[in-house]
Amino acid sequence: MTDITLAGRTALVTGASRGIGRGIALALAGAGADIAVNYTRDGEAAAETVAGVIALGRKARAYQASVADEAASAAMVAAIEADFGPMSILINNAGIASRGKTVADTDAAEVEKLLAIHAVGAHRLSRLALPQLRRHERSDIIVISSVATLNHAANGAPYNMAKAAAEALALTLAKEEVRSGVRVNIVAPSLTVSDMGERLARAITGQDDIHHLDAKFPFGRVPTPDDVAAAVLWFVSDANPYCSGQKLNIDGAGQASFR
Repeated sequence: MTDITLAGRTALVTGASRGIGRGIALALAGAGADIAVNYTRDGEAAAETVAGVIALGRKARAYQASVADEAASAAMVAAIEADFGPMSILINNAGIASRGKTVADTDAAEVEKLLAIHAVGAHRLSRLALPQLRRHERSDIIVISSVATLNHAANGAPYNMAKAAAEALALTLAKEEVRSGVRVNIVAPSLTVSDMGERLARAITGQDDIHHLDAKFPFGRVPTPDDVAAAVLWFVSDANPYCSGQKLNIDGAGQASFR
């Protein structure tokens, strides 16, 4: 069994200021990677992630950029190379929720906004990062998707569409970059203990504490960012020597549900 170590590697984690992104950043740092912490608005939260990485003995720096902004994203990718050297891990995690309305009540602007973040943004960052990723014998791209793509529930078309498009990107990119040594995989969580997850649970159930749903989930609890990060860590490590173009659902055997 290969010990999981990411020593000598640099990872860019988008949307890393909190929630799943922060959990992934800390897990990768715990395995030895230096971390570029991307955020859009909350600089204080990003600084907390940076501090957490540094406390684990790794280098970290925060970079403000919306993945929907070409110029800002390009500047961030260039700055990361200048600060750390070429990255070998890209985690496309940045995302936003949809408003939970029917197609009939949703305007095109909302669809375009979610596609711009989840799918076009992931495409943009992957394209910008590839020159750095290709310089290593082994590199990894992870797209954080959602189990929403398994059943395409009502009242979620913008989110469902955006995540489905992001998965299409990952599966295509895996085929294109296999000869470059770049592995591309998908991690798809269910409802997770995070700011976004708590807002969603509150909107659906009317209750503030997401943990009131624990009994309805496999293993007696709602998944946490650590559960998602564990899958990401395996995918990007030498414990995974050959797996690319695959999707791992973090949903307790398809039983995670709160509706």
